[in-house]
Amino acid sequence: MGHGGDVIQELTTDHREVEEIFAQIEALPTGDKRRKDLADQATIELVRHSVAEEMYLYPAVRQYLPDGDSIADREIQDHSEAEQTMKDLEGCQADDPQFDHLIGRLMREIREHLTDEEQNLFPQLRQATTQGDLDQLGEKVRTAKKTAPTRPHPSAPDTPPANKLLAPGAGMVDRIRDALSGRGKSD
Repeated sequence: MGHGGDVIQELTTDHREVEEIFAQIEALPTGDKRRKDLADQATIELVRHSVAEEMYLYPAVRQYLPDGDSIADREIQDHSEAEQTMKDLEGCQADDPQFDHLIGRLMREIREHLTDEEQNLFPQLRQATTQGDLDQLGEKVRTAKKTAPTRPHPSAPDTPPANKLLAPGAGMVDRIRDALSGRGKSD
């Protein structure tokens, strides 16, 4: 899928890509090694996406939406729960009895979160901001995803300014680890 456009288009494209990965996982039999590879790929995409949202989308939500603080706090809490699930999943292989339970939980958490964003948050944000604001946020989100971590870091800060300072360094370490291990690369 092509990326670009305003922040809502960018993040919705990410949502579709993650849903495609989930569908591939669901289509494979329990214990299939490819399920773990796909779970790793989903985790990489979800972590990059979440970090970018926490850096730029949620501060905009706080700024532009009435009750934006409580909305952003709820979204960040959703991220924290999913990040812990991804961290737990990171230690499991596809044939581990916990794998199916954890990947199922992650899919439920993420699907609920994506539905809420697309049906509630995004329409509110589109109505409360200008197209120029949304376009600028889209650029910032795309840039952030390039340097964002690729592994879950549940104890890392998730609000500015600390997340903006630490995410690029963690991202660089994660990408080095991924390159050395082959994580996230398709065969």
